[in-house]
Amino acid sequence: MGDRHKLGPVNATRTNPFYKVNSPVDAVSRHEPVTLMQLPTFFRLRQHFDPTRVDDVPAEVQRQLAGLRLDSRIRPGQSVAVAVGSRGIANLSDILRAAVAHLRALGAQPFLVPAMGSHGGATAEGQRRVVESYGATEPYVGCPIRSSMETVVVCRTPEGIPVHFDRLAFEADHVLLCNRIKPHTMFVGPIESGLIKMMLIGLGKHEGARVYHRAIQQFSFARIIDSAAGEVLRRCPIAAGLAIVENGYDQTARIEAIRPEDFLDREPQLLELARRLMARLPFDDVDVLLIDQIGKEISGTGMDANVIGRKFNDHAAVEGETPRVRRIAVRGLSPGSGGNALGIGMAEFCRSRVLRQADWAATRANVLTSGHVSAAMPPLDYETDREMLEAALGIIGLTEPQNARVLWIRDTLRLEEMECSAAYGEEVRQRDNLEVLTPLRPLPLDDEGNLPG
Repeated sequence: MGDRHKLGPVNATRTNPFYKVNSPVDAVSRHEPVTLMQLPTFFRLRQHFDPTRVDDVPAEVQRQLAGLRLDSRIRPGQSVAVAVGSRGIANLSDILRAAVAHLRALGAQPFLVPAMGSHGGATAEGQRRVVESYGATEPYVGCPIRSSMETVVVCRTPEGIPVHFDRLAFEADHVLLCNRIKPHTMFVGPIESGLIKMMLIGLGKHEGARVYHRAIQQFSFARIIDSAAGEVLRRCPIAAGLAIVENGYDQTARIEAIRPEDFLDREPQLLELARRLMARLPFDDVDVLLIDQIGKEISGTGMDANVIGRKFNDHAAVEGETPRVRRIAVRGLSPGSGGNALGIGMAEFCRSRVLRQADWAATRANVLTSGHVSAAMPPLDYETDREMLEAALGIIGLTEPQNARVLWIRDTLRLEEMECSAAYGEEVRQRDNLEVLTPLRPLPLDDEGNLPG
């Protein structure tokens, strides 16, 4: 562990800005302020993750696709729909550009097609904007973007589930899936979020996503995969998949091109790698988790349920689940969220500006499609960070606020550095993968009671 800074005490005095008065009358009558709440002091922490990464992303894409010998499947002049999701994948535009260049070198006619279920406001133009927001514009990638919400029903499963598939992709000669493999935010299984999910829910568009999420209320995702994935692979022109795994630094750790007949065997193996490499909170017990931003490009649930320990219950970890976070307070929506505030219902508190930033029509469309209705239910909101923090710290049990275990993070995707309250000092000293970057100091609240950003 780095020992650049010692974690000493910060003296609290009556002139400390974290002291407040009970009321103006009390202050005048006693001629001195009366403490209402003393907030914790904080130090900045850096986590050290497994640094495995791909140094030359475009070259690795080319190498992987070349290994599949796609020229045996794809003929000159044939069309290839390259499926693109709504997640904020590292190097996505470069990955897509390299894949398009490889397909063009085969003489194919590639185009991008959004494969994101109901995201982007469940409209064709909204989904096109999501793709472009990642830098995957037509000039940069080198091919058209064709976006439509129209689907075809390729079959029905034995359970009676209609299997929808994007019409543009279905009518193409071939489909190349491009997606990140990662733990899903709502269910556990050998296959969670990745190529199979994109093939079923992403390319199912709004109607398909709605049907699958309804079916998940009755059947497990594993059973749906058993029923539907094989049918889609047989009936739809899937040529290959580009699977991406990221490390804890939000960097590309692996890119692997996979033949469709190998999806069901290889994806679980890559999921285990993704689970091992993913960033997590450094501590198992948290009284208050303060999050700067949530958004759909950060996680399918706005904030990753795997990170906050709320995969099975919106407001508490279940038995055996970590971390155990008592209260969550959210400061804002990410610019890339497009106003989609799905996930805000997993927090107990938020800044009032979050509710003003939200596009509630888009948010409702998303949660009604996913069936995760509670994820859009607004928490208690406050105009300032200080008011929000005081409310959260007031209901963490018998722990005094100044002694609370508080973490302040940017979002659940970027966890390399964060602010930690003094209560974590002893635990940090015992960990080799944690580095203290600053001495203890007060939160940087301004005169209005707000933090930077």
